[in-house]
Amino acid sequence: MLKTLLNQVKQFKTASILTPIFTSLEVVMGVLIPYVTSWIIDRGIMAGDVRKVVFYGVIMLIMAFVSLVFGILSGRFSALASTGFAYNLRNAMFRNIQTFSFANIDKFSSAGLVTRMTTDVSNLQSAFQQILRISVRAPLNLIFSVFMCVFINTKMSLIFVVALVILSTALYLIISKTVKLFAQVFERYDDLNNSVQENVQAIRVVKAFVREDFENTKFKKAAENLYHLFVRTESLQAINNPVMTTVIYGCIIALSWFGAHFIVVGDLTTGQLTSLFTYVMTIMSSLMMLSMIFVMLTMSAASGRRVAEVIDEKATIFTPENAVTEVADGSIDFKACCFSYGNGEYAIRDITLHINSGETIGIIGGTGCGKSTLGMLVSRLYDASKGSVLVGGVDVKCYDMDVLRNEVAMVLQKNVLFSGTILDNLRWGKTDATLEECMRACQLAQADEFIEQMPDKYNTMIEQNGNNVSGGQKQRLCIARALLKTPKILVLDDSTSACDTATDAKIRRAFREEIPNTTKLIIAQRIQSVQDADRIIVMESGRVNGFDTHENLLKTNKLYQEIYRIQMEGEADFDAPE
Repeated sequence: MLKTLLNQVKQFKTASILTPIFTSLEVVMGVLIPYVTSWIIDRGIMAGDVRKVVFYGVIMLIMAFVSLVFGILSGRFSALASTGFAYNLRNAMFRNIQTFSFANIDKFSSAGLVTRMTTDVSNLQSAFQQILRISVRAPLNLIFSVFMCVFINTKMSLIFVVALVILSTALYLIISKTVKLFAQVFERYDDLNNSVQENVQAIRVVKAFVREDFENTKFKKAAENLYHLFVRTESLQAINNPVMTTVIYGCIIALSWFGAHFIVVGDLTTGQLTSLFTYVMTIMSSLMMLSMIFVMLTMSAASGRRVAEVIDEKATIFTPENAVTEVADGSIDFKACCFSYGNGEYAIRDITLHINSGETIGIIGGTGCGKSTLGMLVSRLYDASKGSVLVGGVDVKCYDMDVLRNEVAMVLQKNVLFSGTILDNLRWGKTDATLEECMRACQLAQADEFIEQMPDKYNTMIEQNGNNVSGGQKQRLCIARALLKTPKILVLDDSTSACDTATDAKIRRAFREEIPNTTKLIIAQRIQSVQDADRIIVMESGRVNGFDTHENLLKTNKLYQEIYRIQMEGEADFDAPE
């Protein structure tokens, strides 16, 4: 974990090195000032020598100014290093997330990734800054102050040894109990963020079903869990302050008592006792800072593990060496193909099929039968657990992934549009697409009809998640976006379910007439969406129940016959025949 995080310091190494250097110099100046103060008292005030008071006073002012300059430089470089560190962490996480396969993404919840890139990185940024400054300042202040106490009076310095033992024991007991609690805190943060994210994304559904009270209760529960955990953690940390205060006052009383005795016998001067009072406060404040560092490190250790998990996560799907960079045609072969999402059960099993280039293939079956999984294996969003998938006669694992996914365009079941204009969204399919190319793709997808009716037409702004267009319009825009890639294979995963049957038919006719050489996999629930296909795959429980034309399946396949009867009689949309 530590190596992963430190690798992200990168271009901010110089600032990270200069910060502790300037902090050390600042500490040296700060520790020497009380000693000069003792000279002012003993050699100037007590001796009645005004010239020495002025002389040592000027020296002290110069040291204070130098300390101030070092402090400013230390603060500037620590800010540069810590913010740069956080910047690199977020970039490293985001870049790696972009390489994740669907299997990788399944390991992390979206809310969890948001927490890691925000709260966790902020904790690490704060911790890194404290490490560069406070973790240097506090130990050095402590060491130099103790050294000066020993130098002034060895016997009096024993007071600090006792104080150190008491405080160290208290800190150990507190920190050992808070470590485990902080790990749980960030899990609760994930739950809280997940509740917020789900609610905001589905706010229309929440209001439509009048579930505001339910959502409020769910959020309140997540917030209360986080609240109670933080109370326990903060309560433990709060013990640190009274312990620290008690030890400080104990040291002051002991110094006063024993210091008076040593002054009477001549082993200590008044100036030296004044310096010791300053050093005891410095030592105690250094211990306080060290305790804060330990708490911060404890909290940031949990954050560091979570951030490192994302950065170190290796994509399960990647481009091999000497990858194939050209897809010969749109033919597809499944060879004894099985796939599991990792729950121990196969979503599809023993699939062996050959699909000719340019064919239109319908895929139909009940919910959970493996239709979508079949489509995602073709574009290599997942890799087959057993067997192989070939595109253009080559195993998909041998292709350059960018090449494969540019040639296998997939319109996913959950349609996503991004904030921006309609043109911005369409050009996700082809970044340099002209307006004419975009218009042509929209004509094929039957999206031009509603776009032309919009006030700004293709420059109309799409709101976040496409909330200002209907479900059918969103589907048609997503189909147009995929068509702009001019792929050899087009996978439509229930992508016309929100369109009326007339529009669905127009889209299928356009595909048949305008892109005859593109292999089309049409995953659907409605028989009307696939009955004109060259062949139809009938799926059941992850297996192929039938694979033939519409006419032949009506004659030979009982499952297809049942689906047809239910839908044509208008009893219901097909899900799973009884």
